[in-house]
Amino acid sequence: MTTVATAAVPRARFTDLLAAEWIKIQSLRSTPWILGAVTLTVLVTAALAAWSDYQDIPRLDADARREHVFSLGDAFPAEGYLVLMLAAGSVGAIVVVSEYGSGLIRTTTAAVPARRSLMLAKAAVTALLWTGVGLLCALGSFAVSQAILSGRGAAVSLTDPGALRALAASALLAPVSALTGFGLGVLIRHGATTMVASAFVLLMLPMFFGSREPWVERARNMMVQSAWQRLVTLYGWGPDAYGGATVAGSWTVFAVWPLAAVALALIVVRRRDV
Repeated sequence: MTTVATAAVPRARFTDLLAAEWIKIQSLRSTPWILGAVTLTVLVTAALAAWSDYQDIPRLDADARREHVFSLGDAFPAEGYLVLMLAAGSVGAIVVVSEYGSGLIRTTTAAVPARRSLMLAKAAVTALLWTGVGLLCALGSFAVSQAILSGRGAAVSLTDPGALRALAASALLAPVSALTGFGLGVLIRHGATTMVASAFVLLMLPMFFGSREPWVERARNMMVQSAWQRLVTLYGWGPDAYGGATVAGSWTVFAVWPLAAVALALIVVRRRDV
């Protein structure tokens, strides 16, 4: 009787999973187009906002020209960064739902039975990618807007109060949104439905909390969009404004949403079939 010896297949290391997920996300033909379009949108909206104020500065009174409270807002305009949130949330969802939709997830989980490690690798690559994009957008929009405003002596620098905080919040807005979409993708597993849900949670849900009731304002302050607006705003926020939103509370919101999304993904992927 002949005994055939078979070599044990080594378990995939986490670094191998990261490399594989990076290859997957690069292989999506839409990825570079989306990233390029989002970055361009953010830079253009910042330039347009700064140019509008550049033209208005001569018509302002002396106090307004001296304070130029609009300068930091021009660096991080809501129009551009809402587009960034939408794109990041959608791509974060696509990272998961593209495999479920094509059936590739069965092959992936057969090759890597450790589903939690697999999802952690997907989440890590998603966060890394969108952190880079967010940092590029934040630095670029700040540089473009302040270069325009410097022609009227109204530019701010990163050493000015609140500027570095606003830049960090705007850079981190992208990975926070992407991981939120990622968690929804694992939960829903359907492309169109997940992207609609991501857009609703990130962009539309805060609109439902428009009342000045204290509990409604506190609920709105727990939204990602509201937290970002608090972190990039230097004026108009008294201690009791908008339900008492604080800088520390807004940073907490930024931490809780992606952590909760990834935790939900790790729970769901273990309890549901692929």
